[in-house]
Amino acid sequence: MKLPWLLFSLLLSLTLWSAMATAGNVSYDSRSLIIDGQRKLLISAAIHYPRSVPGMWPNLVQTAKEGGVDVIETYVFWNGHEPSPGNYYFGGRYDLVKFVKIVEQAGMYLILRIGPFVAAEWYFGGVPVWLHYVPGTVFRTENEPFKYHMQKFTAFIVNLMKQEKLFASQGGPIILAQIENEYGYYEKDYGEGGKQYAMWAASMAVSQNTGVPWIMCQQFDAPESVINTCNSFYCDQFTPIYPNKPKIWTENWPGWFQTFGARNPHRPAEDIAYSVARFFQKGGSVQNYYMYHGGTNFGRTSGGPFITTSYDYEAPIDEYGLPRLPKWGHLKQLHRAIKLCEHIMLNSERINVSLGPSQEADVYTDSSGACAAFIANMDDKNDKTVKFRNVSYHLPAWSVSILPDCKNAVFNTAKVGYQSSIVEMLPESLQPSVGSPDKSFKGLKWDVFVEKPGIWGEADFVKKGLVDHINTTKFTTDYLWYTTSIFVGETEAFLKNGSSPILLIESKGHALHAFVNQELQASASGNGTHPPFKLKTPISLKAGKNEIALLSMTVGLQNAGSFYEWVGAGLTSVNITGFNNGTTDLSAYNWTYKIGLQGEHLGLYKGDGLGKANWVSTSEPPSKQPLTWYKVIVDPPPGDEPIGLDMIDMGKGLAWLNGEEIGRYWPRKSPTHGCVKECNYRGKFDPDKCNTGCGGPTQRWYHVPRSWFKQSGNVLVIFEEKGGDPLKIKFSRRKITGVCAIVAENYPSIDLESWHEGNGSNNTIATVHLRCPEGTHISTVNFASFGNPTGSCGSYTQGNCHDPNSISVVEKVCLNQNKCAIELTEEKFNEDLCPSVSKKLAVEVVCS
Repeated sequence: MKLPWLLFSLLLSLTLWSAMATAGNVSYDSRSLIIDGQRKLLISAAIHYPRSVPGMWPNLVQTAKEGGVDVIETYVFWNGHEPSPGNYYFGGRYDLVKFVKIVEQAGMYLILRIGPFVAAEWYFGGVPVWLHYVPGTVFRTENEPFKYHMQKFTAFIVNLMKQEKLFASQGGPIILAQIENEYGYYEKDYGEGGKQYAMWAASMAVSQNTGVPWIMCQQFDAPESVINTCNSFYCDQFTPIYPNKPKIWTENWPGWFQTFGARNPHRPAEDIAYSVARFFQKGGSVQNYYMYHGGTNFGRTSGGPFITTSYDYEAPIDEYGLPRLPKWGHLKQLHRAIKLCEHIMLNSERINVSLGPSQEADVYTDSSGACAAFIANMDDKNDKTVKFRNVSYHLPAWSVSILPDCKNAVFNTAKVGYQSSIVEMLPESLQPSVGSPDKSFKGLKWDVFVEKPGIWGEADFVKKGLVDHINTTKFTTDYLWYTTSIFVGETEAFLKNGSSPILLIESKGHALHAFVNQELQASASGNGTHPPFKLKTPISLKAGKNEIALLSMTVGLQNAGSFYEWVGAGLTSVNITGFNNGTTDLSAYNWTYKIGLQGEHLGLYKGDGLGKANWVSTSEPPSKQPLTWYKVIVDPPPGDEPIGLDMIDMGKGLAWLNGEEIGRYWPRKSPTHGCVKECNYRGKFDPDKCNTGCGGPTQRWYHVPRSWFKQSGNVLVIFEEKGGDPLKIKFSRRKITGVCAIVAENYPSIDLESWHEGNGSNNTIATVHLRCPEGTHISTVNFASFGNPTGSCGSYTQGNCHDPNSISVVEKVCLNQNKCAIELTEEKFNEDLCPSVSKKLAVEVVCS
């Protein structure tokens, strides 16, 4: 019996899939990568190992695999692995070998982007800070010290992978390696040295003899020895430099990063799916989501500057490890639809057919006559009906329909039928540890240590004039004290008339707290688009000597740009106006400097190093007090849900649990304007197109991995810079409390899962599928409407067409079930209702 082409294609794909963990020879031609003689169409997902914890890695990789992903991609983070010259670290979150082996055990491939410059919104672009202070070093150009250290580290990583037999040529999962990163944007700024460096980097990489191809992304003059690749929101029009190279998309951005004090960017699932479908429609072979799971910039690892501690990126898997629905699910269905076409697409020529002024089909037909097609409507405003092979197809604006047999549209990028999830952060008050030895406190016992503004201990140095912050601290800390004094004569008019002198400060960045005579006067900062700032504030001065103590802070380091390592921070001028003789310029005064905080020097953040300071114990810790360390011993929150630390009522600072660095916190509010109520997915996306969160804090919750908690006796340490209320600090459990979906009668309804199993049929009944998290069930139907409901998950409303039996129909099928499927049929709903209306079913349920 002759198998249908589609079933044969799927069986072939499944057979090849089973061999993925033991890949061997990797080659390529103009169409695709070829692994062990088999062409591959690959979906890749970026997951950066240091941005999560080892306990999360298996689930993250498995969730990606369940989402239809073939490949995991990661950068290698040089400054995390070589904290000082020649001293390497591969423990904890930096256990690269363990991460790669988890991918291998999952039966997936891996793309290793060694860089070792990576950008990635990671501090200093991943390059060690110490390298900047090696004499004569200039990053990323024809410079011998930089090239020496870059080659040394690249070779170290390659040899480590070889020792563990992790390259595909050794039977491991690594199928591609990357050298450098997006250098094409900046090469011209380095003159001839830039061109020489780029060619050297490619040659050096290839000489490592990994047995797998090397790639260079956004390298517009890459040599033929490597594959040049594309990074963008859209890469369907990208063409490799050389005709024998496959079309690879190394970074498709499904969201965007955030900076403290900015709005939250949002990229709709419809547009991401459109971009991916168009890429494969136009002959693409490897597509990587950057990011698929963004994770967390723990500690002080964020770049920018001003990149938030959260690196959620609005990725398909959220910062806490939960699938972001419907984005994850919509892309999962897209991947399945594309994979139905894989064998035909990789073994036939593409023919383009015009279907209208902004409509086209790309058709793949193999020698047996099997056919697959992608039909696109590039019009960003108007839906269109097109005729393809004598059949009419309705195409929403800015969408692609996928026809794996050139007949049935199994998926349309604009029709999101996958369920959405209602995710809540459920607050849990801090609970005193059961095993706490101090019984004199009825509630929480807080230990408090207050820093003295200015110099603590002995000064590090005294210098005339103002120094660069980063060159002074070398990023060993975020903090640098600039202190001086000024004498005020008794005849100054402001001492008598009640006026205030004005303190004027200019800084290259990033933030500042100004103290006069031990009192906080004002704070100021730059932002993610303009780190420099100015401070102008009235201050209180007394007759006689006045102490001026200025705490300068970095909020991440520059991570990209031409000569980015030379971008400084810190104060550039300090003036006080309002004296009888005008303005006093303090900039050229003698300044006394102190690097870091006393609490850092004492190790107050260490989970076990708590006896070195004179802590004061209290059940009522002070609020709104700057420069204050708080320590409290607590039990973990109940349950097993991911945990966020709610810092909405704190100011700015750092947090640790059991000595682990949670990171910088700063619930800085975003502007009150520039957001949208509803995002229009149609048309090209940019990071400012669909902002949300106006007027609220950019980041309220800070991820605390469950694996960091002990059963009891957890030491939570907070350093608060400018004043907050520690009694309002809470843990919050991130929990899916409900799911919802909205499906129209004309949505593609073919069961892609069954089709993958070879049991598919052309089912034409649109269906709403709902599924609660494992261990929960549908306990309540909050909303159901068959007719023309509107709105989005959590805010559906009935339209002027509504079947009053909608809730009872859904309850009958779904109540007390973990999952259910409701077909939009006349047996269930009143099809005679509103006969001229194209109907939808919207449902929202509670999971408990």
